Amino acid sequence: MKKLLITGYSGFVGACLCNTLKGLYNLNLLGRKKSDQGILFKSTIGKDSEYAEALQGVDVVVHCAARVHVMNDSVPSSIDEYRTVNTHGTENLARQAAAAGVKRFIFVSSIKVNGECTPLDKPYTSADPHAPEDGYGLSKSEAEQQLFDIGKETGMEIVVIRPTLVYGPGVKANFASLMSLVGMGIPLPFSCINNNKRSLVSVTNLVDLIVTCIDHPKAANEVFLVSDDQDVSTSEMVKYMAKALGKPTWQIPVPFWCYNLVGKILGKKDVVDRLTGSLQVDISHTKDTLGWAPPQSLEDGFRETAQAFLHSKHKQ
Repeated sequence: MKKLLITGYSGFVGACLCNTLKGLYNLNLLGRKKSDQGILFKSTIGKDSEYAEALQGVDVVVHCAARVHVMNDSVPSSIDEYRTVNTHGTENLARQAAAAGVKRFIFVSSIKVNGECTPLDKPYTSADPHAPEDGYGLSKSEAEQQLFDIGKETGMEIVVIRPTLVYGPGVKANFASLMSLVGMGIPLPFSCINNNKRSLVSVTNLVDLIVTCIDHPKAANEVFLVSDDQDVSTSEMVKYMAKALGKPTWQIPVPFWCYNLVGKILGKKDVVDRLTGSLQVDISHTKDTLGWAPPQSLEDGFRETAQAFLHSKHKQ
């Protein structure tokens, strides 16, 4: 049975991944929190951390851990803070993995490596140049470049996966906030936001792709974009949420200039841009190379997320 080292195992994606992999592989877990899903090796991701014990006998590393952008941070992270974990920490782990004889290193990156938005119906592809616009995206971009350099130097196979916005049971941040709003069953001002398109990915689909990349021979040294393969406008997304929550879909036609004005007044232009703009990905390369397709539909993903959301509210 293959042995895997999983970082970020207690996070949103990592926890789902470990639940899926348990019993299929021997799992080493790198982090601090207790877990019964594998053997825990206590360490942080950093440029000076030592991983020799955790990497002993490991065939594949799945690197999910990262310093992420936190919406409620009172002080935004600097580029150096992102680089400490996402760039330098990843490079350090990868070099030690190669030295330990690890055959494949799977890096869960971000679509932010490509950028923040796309023109309508002109999605990002895996062949597009890097164009990150913030510290988080830049740190992930630099990590990808260093990983492929390490792969060329050592022969360790590199697999990069760039998810779009990930949702699913237990999701936090903007997706959870919007679901809470829709769950109130009140009229919402999104009717006019029906000409944008956004690619989303359920955590079930993302984990399925990661599992596919563990053994697939054609995954080596490739970059894969991933989504549910069904893009939706903001208005459509609200409709799917309402249906999943069993709530009415009441949407008011508020013109775009109102959003832009509120964004400027509140200093939330980035939030408005995400709400009204497009960010699409083309996953043709992923599907064609791996013979893979998302096993869960967007509608089923929303239904599963809504059920978990409602269950957590009933427990409160």
